[in-house]
Amino acid sequence: MITEHAAEQWDLELDDLFVTIGHRFGRVELRRRMRDYVRGLLAPVARKNSWQLAEQAGHATPDGLQHLLAGAKWQPDDIRDDLQEYVADKLGMDGGVLILDDTGFIKKGTTSAGVQRQYSGTAGRTENCQIGVFAAYATARGRALVDRELYLPKSWTEDRERCRAAKVPDDREFATKGELARRMVLRALASPLPIAWVTADSAYGQDSRFRRLLEQSGVGYVLAVPKSQFSVGCSRIEGLFAQAPDEAWEKISCGEGAKGPRVYHWAAVRLPAVAEFDYQGEVPHRMRWALARRSIRRPDEIAYYLAYAPLETTAQELVRIAGTRWAIEECFQAAKNECGLDQYEVRRYVGWYRHITLAMLAHAFLAATAHQARERGAEPLRQPGPSRSQWRRFGDSWQLVVPGPRTCADAGADTTR
Repeated sequence: MITEHAAEQWDLELDDLFVTIGHRFGRVELRRRMRDYVRGLLAPVARKNSWQLAEQAGHATPDGLQHLLAGAKWQPDDIRDDLQEYVADKLGMDGGVLILDDTGFIKKGTTSAGVQRQYSGTAGRTENCQIGVFAAYATARGRALVDRELYLPKSWTEDRERCRAAKVPDDREFATKGELARRMVLRALASPLPIAWVTADSAYGQDSRFRRLLEQSGVGYVLAVPKSQFSVGCSRIEGLFAQAPDEAWEKISCGEGAKGPRVYHWAAVRLPAVAEFDYQGEVPHRMRWALARRSIRRPDEIAYYLAYAPLETTAQELVRIAGTRWAIEECFQAAKNECGLDQYEVRRYVGWYRHITLAMLAHAFLAATAHQARERGAEPLRQPGPSRSQWRRFGDSWQLVVPGPRTCADAGADTTR
């Protein structure tokens, strides 16, 4: 039950957030419309489009809110920067995890920026949709979406007239989802967000440029990769774990799920160092790992990961980071269900960024409010190939033994980076 005091506190904290970002809107009318829009996204409105949000706010027509998205002068990237600072203040902790993933927005027609028939992981099939690439930030305090980019297929970027009709900037060229993810990583690392780890699914983890960027930035990662991924001593990572001894597999929970702990069999093996990236002078400062996650009920279902971590990192910690990747799926679900992330009716490029950014802001407010409620309630917070002889026990983990540190040349064109 929500008490009157809790409701008043909620309003005060929301007003504080509006004051923080209000300077980004030059006129008082725009600030009021922005407040009405965000309050509407947080309200129990059945369909969070401009018409119903206007009705919720008591507006006679949706014109003002539509102008906020389509024609008003304000920069959604400025709000994104404020959002990252807000999340850092409310949810930030040492050891924070940045998560990259994409989600689909089912759309009709051909005029919405970036729309075409393409595979949507959200729908699990090819649909007429837009694809957004997102970054989420997760700690024991909570999780929130902190950045976004609209993916534009080549069918769009090679048709400049179509782009101009959708108000796509003339300098916006084709970029893969991996390139968009790399841009967001660099922005997040330059933000106040305390980030120690990055995790993502195999669509991003298999990109050697993505892994190299993280290594050069000094950030740890646990990235899913396909079973065909190159690994030391094997042409495919699945071959590395196919020959792992039975005792290398350990039952470990990678975090809490909707039905309790997510328990799998995990195997982790230390990989040889790469001299150019893993040493400071002659002293090693990072280590490389390969991980495999095997279903207990269906042992033929195995997922694979590459990891890059400080020397003191344990296999259990890597498993926890791998499990954190599910946090962005929870963010997508909550932002869509509670804040109307996917309920927009804008077609132009700038309108997409404006609605998505304000919906992310609303979702971050909910995440911060939930953390504060837990703090006040004093509840504990929990967060959720080679021959067999080359697998050697190394303390509490397993190590793949190859004499001496590798160089990039030794590893070939595609290394475990």
